[in-house]
Amino acid sequence: MAEEQQDVETLKRRGRRRLVGAVALVLLAVIVLPMVFDPEPKSTLAPVSVRIPGENDAPAFAPKPAPKPAAKAEPAPQAAAGEYTIQVGAFAHPEAVIAKLSGAKLPYYTEPLQGNLTRVRAGPFTSREAAAEALGKLKELGLKPGAVTAKAE
Repeated sequence: MAEEQQDVETLKRRGRRRLVGAVALVLLAVIVLPMVFDPEPKSTLAPVSVRIPGENDAPAFAPKPAPKPAAKAEPAPQAAAGEYTIQVGAFAHPEAVIAKLSGAKLPYYTEPLQGNLTRVRAGPFTSREAAAEALGKLKELGLKPGAVTAKAE
């Protein structure tokens, strides 16, 4: 009877070992075989296409004309009334900045730039002092404006 009990225990141990071995082999096959059969990892980056223009596609070279000498250098006249501006910035989506300027009741205008950017400027202001006061308000709104400049026509 004791001998029969010992044979059952031995069979159980052997069965457990075989089961653990089989699980280990299955895990090894699931993890290692895909690496072996797929040596090149998949790239998540999109392929880049580069086009180099040929000699015939390049635009013709045209030298710039020589600048004409100025007759007399005239001093810049003082900016007339209403010609001071402040650049607020260039934005892809200027709606939030425009809303801040409208809420603070500051005059502004926008200029389209290259691409999808829009330049926002505060002004025009009648005097440099009024523009400097508006510059302080812009800084209080959390914006990073440029300096007060005379409006270029």
